[in-house]
Formats: sequence, C-alpha cells, structure tokens
Amino acid sequence: MAATSRLLRCSSYFPLPPSSFCARKAVSVRNEARCFSTAVPLLKDMYWNDRGEAQEEKFDKVLIANRGEIACRVIQSCRRQGIKTVAVHSDVDSLAKHARMADEAVCIGKAPTSESYLRMDKILEAVQSTGAQAVHPGYGFLSENTVFAAKLNEIGVEFIGPNSESIHAMGDKIQSKKIATKAKVNMIPGHDGVVENADHCVKLAKEIGYPVMIKASAGGGGKGMRVANTDEEARVAFRLCTEEAKSSFGDERMLIEKFVVNPRHIEIQVMCDRHGNAIWLNERECSIQRRNQKVIEEAPSVFLDPGMRKEMGDQAVALAKAVGYDSAGTVEFLVDKNRNFYFLEMNTRLQVEHPITEFITGIDIVHQMLRVAKGHKLLHQQSDVPVDGWAFECRVYAEDPSKNFGMPSIGRLSRYIEPKHIPNVRCDSGIEEGSEISIYYDPLICKLVTYGADRQDAMNTMITALDSYVIKGVTHNIPLLRDVLTEERFVKGDINTNYLPEVFPSGFQGKQLSEEEREQLVALACAVHETNNAKAATFLNQDRLPATKEKRNLWHLEVDMGSATLPATVTKMEKGFKVKVGKKEYTITGDLSFSSPLMDLSVNGQRQLIQLVERGYGAHYKLRMFGTVFSLRVMDTFVAQMKQYMPEKKEVDLSSVILAPMPGMLKSVSAVEGSKVAEGQEVCVLEAMKMQNSLTASIVSKVKKVNFKAGDTVNEGDVIVEFE
Repeated sequence: MAATSRLLRCSSYFPLPPSSFCARKAVSVRNEARCFSTAVPLLKDMYWNDRGEAQEEKFDKVLIANRGEIACRVIQSCRRQGIKTVAVHSDVDSLAKHARMADEAVCIGKAPTSESYLRMDKILEAVQSTGAQAVHPGYGFLSENTVFAAKLNEIGVEFIGPNSESIHAMGDKIQSKKIATKAKVNMIPGHDGVVENADHCVKLAKEIGYPVMIKASAGGGGKGMRVANTDEEARVAFRLCTEEAKSSFGDERMLIEKFVVNPRHIEIQVMCDRHGNAIWLNERECSIQRRNQKVIEEAPSVFLDPGMRKEMGDQAVALAKAVGYDSAGTVEFLVDKNRNFYFLEMNTRLQVEHPITEFITGIDIVHQMLRVAKGHKLLHQQSDVPVDGWAFECRVYAEDPSKNFGMPSIGRLSRYIEPKHIPNVRCDSGIEEGSEISIYYDPLICKLVTYGADRQDAMNTMITALDSYVIKGVTHNIPLLRDVLTEERFVKGDINTNYLPEVFPSGFQGKQLSEEEREQLVALACAVHETNNAKAATFLNQDRLPATKEKRNLWHLEVDMGSATLPATVTKMEKGFKVKVGKKEYTITGDLSFSSPLMDLSVNGQRQLIQLVERGYGAHYKLRMFGTVFSLRVMDTFVAQMKQYMPEKKEVDLSSVILAPMPGMLKSVSAVEGSKVAEGQEVCVLEAMKMQNSLTASIVSKVKKVNFKAGDTVNEGDVIVEFE
C-alpha cells in the first residue's frame, strides 16, 4: 500500500496476531486520520505493523535501570502489554516523571551517576527486593555493561538486551572490528589494538596518516571521541578522550583509525531473536552532529537506493549473526560521497533515535525486545518490513547553540508546553513543567519526532512543531534545529557529519532575517505592544496611555532591534492591526490576548507562529520567531528622539579572564598564581555532562588569581582564572 494510504491507518490498542493483520490492512484505510497527537493515544495508533501472539507469555514485572525519557518510553510499552514496572532513581530524581509513571520506585543513591545509576549492586538489590523478572537498561549507563548482564543471568533475571557475550564482543570496539572483518563487513583502515599512551598515539597517527579519529573502545554517544590533524592535537585528544572514557564508561582504553572526511553517518537497525532469526529494519541518517553527537536524524536516508539499503542491511545482519546477537541493536556505518560504506561500530542496545524507525516500519521495537527476552520468536520476515513514509527526530537539548553549537544550560523549567496537539507529532520526554535540568545528567529535554507521507511533509510538520514548542527557564537549541530544517543544503539532502561547521563557519548566531522578515517582525512587535497597552489601559490609573486617552486609531512608533531602528505606522482595525513598515503594509489578525505565550497569528493571510518570551520594563519585548528570540524595544516618537543621548554600554575585555562557558565541575586546574601562560595554553579542564572541555588562555600573560580548584563546581560565567 502506498505511503499516503498508510497515513490513514490506525491499529488496535494491543498488537494483533498475524492472522488478523491482513484483514486489518484491508479495512483500516477507512479511518479518517492516523493520530499521533498525544502521549497515550499515540501508543495505540502508531504500531500498525507490530506483531505478537495474543496469548503468548509475558513478564509480570520489569525494572528499568535508567532515567528520563527512555525510562518513560519503556514503561509505556510495558503498559501496553499489561506488564508492571519498577523505576530506579537517584535522590534528586525522586519526583521525576519516570519515577512517578512506574508502578514502583526505588531510590538507589545520590545524584552523581557513579553513586546511583552506575551502581550495579544497588540496582541488583532493587531487582531482588521488588521481585522483578527482567531488567531493561535503556541506553547509556549499564546498557552495554557485560558484567551487569552476566550478574542478572546469575540470579535468574532476564536482561532485556543481547546476551553478555554479544555485548562483550561488540561493545569493545577493538574486538568488534576484528569480528566485523571476519564477517566480511566493509572496514575503515586503522590499528587493530589498544593505543598504549600519547606517544604511541602519535606514532600510529603518522603511520595511518592524518586526519585520524581517536575514540574510546567502550564509548558511545559522542563521548571519548576526537579528531586530530597534527601530532599536538593527537596528544591532547588522547588525554581528554581517556579522561572522558574513564568518567563515562569506567574503561579508558583507546583505539585509533583513519578519519573519513565529510562522510554521511548512516546506521542500520537490526532485530534478532534467540532462535537464529534476524532482520534489518531499514536505515537512519544521523549526519547532523556536533562534537560527534547526533542532533537531527531521519529515516529513511535520501542517499540510499534499494540496492544499497539491502547491501548494508545484509552486512549488518551478517555481523549480528556472527556474534550470536539476540535483541535490538544498531550497526553504524560511515558512507563517503562515492557511496562506499565502512563499518563504524555496533551499539548493542536500544538507540536514542529508534522512534523514527518505529514510524516508518510500524514496529514497536521495545515490545519486540520484551518478546525476544521472554524467548519468543520474531513474527516478522524481512519482506514484512516496509519503508512507509518519512520521519524526523530533533533532539531538543537544554543548551546554548550559539556556543560551539551547544553548551549545556541548567535551570528549572518555569514553563513547558510540548506540541503534542499537532497531528503526526510524537514527544518522547522525561520532564515536565517544574522539572530541573541539572549538571549531573544529559541535558536532553525531549526527542521531538514527526511523520509524513514524504520527506517534505515530515519536515513541514517538524517546523510547525518547533515553532509551537514553549520552553522557559533554560536556554535550548530550538533556534538551531529550526534554522537547519529550512536551510537550502539540508532541504536538498546535501548533508554530511561536517554540515554544521560548513554551513555556520562562524558558529550559529540565530536566524538571519531577510529585509521582509525584519519588517514583518517589527509589525508583529507593534501589534503586541499596542495590545499590551490596550490591556494595561483597562486597569486604574492607566489613562495616561496616549492610544487610549486620545482614542486615536492611527499612531507612529519606532522599533529598536539593536542593530537598526525602523519606523512604523499602526492603524487599529476592528479585529487586529494594519502596520506599515517601510513601503509595505502588514495586516495582522489572530489571538493577541496573551492567554498563552504562543500566538497563532495571520500576517497578510499567511500563518505565523510567534512566542512572547518576555515583556520587560520600558516597552522591551523578546519575541521568538522562526525559532530565534529577538529583542525589540517599541518607542513613541519622543522616546526615539531622546535615545540618541543615551550613553553606549562598554564591552567587557574578556581576554584577561577565563570564564566558565557552562555549569560544570573542574577536573583539573593547571594555572598557578604568578606563573606565565602562552597564548592557547590550557589553564583548566571543565567537565559538563561527562564531556571534557579544555579552556585556554587567549593572550600571553601572567596569572593574577586562581579562584577555583580541581573538584569545585562552577556556574556559567564564573571567573575561574584572572590574568594581569
């Protein structure tokens, strides 16, 4: 059936047996909409191709050894199957969403992951005290820890993931490369062993030829990975990657291989059971990355044709069978511009981006993991797996995209509204209004997923969803996500892993408005301002407002956008405003009541979503349009004339200090008071969300004062080191 027809399909709440599948396909197109609109109904509507026998045996109780959105995601699939769940949580997560969603919750330690979510002993105690029959590890933490899987097996508890031997074989990147070579999977040139030290790293890099990729053998999620182009970069990368790997995975072994310049990152989802059956669930394109961490993913990829998809899928399945794999897993490839693909690694766990595969195949991957762990056979054949429509996933992070495409931000979500009201939108999140984003965990807010009949359809839905997302209390990366989705190269599908620095060579500075877009923003600011004035005038002692006192329908304003001041003429209509900016007139109608921070307006008949982020003193407004927040000040003629006499704010010289670019903990401080430093010399290393950030001096100088020591926690903007 065509992709457009599948848009109309809805399935029953529980997976139907294979015998019911064909009959359901024949009649389901009569439904009016395939609804992906809200968290609970979503789960009964999207898995139209999921399969399981109606009477097959299930687990009674599953413990989820994770937190956040992935814990909530696993709980949802368990609920669909009538399986009770147990959540584990740290002390700061006691009121977290996942802890409240589960049937039971057990505190396993303090906030740092080393004292809670990485404590095998505490989790095993929780398993035994609650009587859980199985454990789903999610991703990260202990999900690829072969010791943890083996210990569960020893106490008769199922690990909902691959067997410990497969985890060991594929989780160790050095060993996995050897196995992949034997399985005749295409390989990247490199060293098939452990890098012993920095000197050894430099020696190997010279033999392989720069650029090289240095990465943790047990790594994942972009941690413990760096590219080096010179001997000095190789030494620094080896040191920082080793520290990240030790902190994140408890394993500091490094490997080194040739860095494929500007490749695409394409991965194949595989699903295997314990009876020798294995299938691949198509590909995901994950090329939009920053610091080797994925930001936007899509399925399928515009770059693959059916023949290449089958070749990659067959190699992925061959590798999985070579290690006796028996769960969901992902085989990752780097693909060059000539369509040559090379094995990168295999992730022996559920992937962050699995929802887009679920959208285009109709298969609940978590449900199939539960079935396989219980010993059931896969009921899907390879021919049962379609490429149905298109899906995108945007990782909405609490981070500032203007700082190296994303430095973490912490804080409490004072306002939080997900765009779940939009059809074909799925929000996988572990937070809600009032939740806190802390320095202890990954700053992921939500995995925003959209579906469409084709790529443009899914992309348009994603743009609307991003424009409708309300997040206050932390800085977030929606401006970057929104800008990428409308950028010419991305729309064409011309992407690679170096896309962000290529498209934004000076870093991301927000949406760059055209002249017409700038005028439209000014017109909207005037409408917001006059609506605010009209509302204020309904209160006592507000009759001084000229627009109300003199009952005028026409007045002149000027809007200061920082870089320029634009004059505007505003005319009040019965419903809305006419605003003339420059030579063009804009008719603005819609809900300007401020009942919600999101305003769904019409500008000259075209829909425009804007958000009122902040109203400040002196008619200052912060409006979010096209994803980016713009600061504006609306002034009457007199105020605009007086503005020229205001002194300009002087910029602070930052070359004499080292400021913390984000909240985090100082891993090391090499600066010593009274010592001299060279330009580019490292003075400290800041760890945030398990990533190591080397902070260097920007000028040749002498250290005047060191305000923090190793082990101290710093906030964004704290002065760590001062220079004379």
